[in-house]
Amino acid sequence: MNSFSVTILGSSSALPTSYRFPTSQVVRLNEQLFLVDCGEGTQIQLRKFHFKLGRINHIFISHLHGDHIFGLPGLISSLALYGKKGELHIYAHSDLQMMMEGMMKFMNEVPELTVKYHPLNFKRSSIVFEDKKLRVTSFPVKHRISCCGFLFQELPGDRHLNRQAIEKYNIPPSQRQNIKKGADWLLEDGTTVPNTAITLPSDAPRSYAFCTDTLFRKEIVPIVAGADLLYHEATFAADLEELARKTFHTTSIQAAEIARMAQVKKLVIGHFSSRYKDVVPLVEEARTIFPETYAANDGDCFDL
Repeated sequence: MNSFSVTILGSSSALPTSYRFPTSQVVRLNEQLFLVDCGEGTQIQLRKFHFKLGRINHIFISHLHGDHIFGLPGLISSLALYGKKGELHIYAHSDLQMMMEGMMKFMNEVPELTVKYHPLNFKRSSIVFEDKKLRVTSFPVKHRISCCGFLFQELPGDRHLNRQAIEKYNIPPSQRQNIKKGADWLLEDGTTVPNTAITLPSDAPRSYAFCTDTLFRKEIVPIVAGADLLYHEATFAADLEELARKTFHTTSIQAAEIARMAQVKKLVIGHFSSRYKDVVPLVEEARTIFPETYAANDGDCFDL
């Protein structure tokens, strides 16, 4: 099975602390790295947790508050200094391009690195990236400014060869790739052996949903339903629900309610207010609703 994981680079909300950086994550599918948000210090965390910066080609930005983008200018500058070539794709609000291009005029030139900006749709779900193995969909959430979550969905892979059947019908190696992709096998007497008789089902595709900086929003439930892993902000404990509402954030209990309604397999809560030196009480609150709840801590890696 392909490796699919999420590493937390930053788990704090607007104010960083001595042990929590602002929001940023790495989604890894095999050797591909996808960066989600880029708070201040992201490139330091990438180095600390042994990620190769040059392998990042796609960056997804949920919204334009500083704790989600202040690390981006420095990261792009460092990529240029490292000699990264080709294209860097950034998926974000359309205003980010204006902000970044003005700033980059006064920073290191990037002659061999082309930054391409892809504007997000904040009114409905939209597929923003897709290749042979992964699809990324943005979906609107409710914050003080335009904000999106992201759903990373592994695409169904090839079927597995049934080794006994392959040997039984003496299927040559040159034809096995076609068999894995769904082709039937034709015997010399003209009999067709159906693909299901010579292969086994492919691995079940996995999915990861990222949802930060939002009010409690039931509308996302059908979008993230059944996800193997859901990251949902839980800036405040339940006793500060009114403050969460005023600041367009979510409590730990509300995040757990989303996980329960969506029937996800595992919930990770983060984007913690800097007032919490210990986030165990937030996790314990959430577990009263959704037992498979875990805290996001900088450096944590969650395998799907």
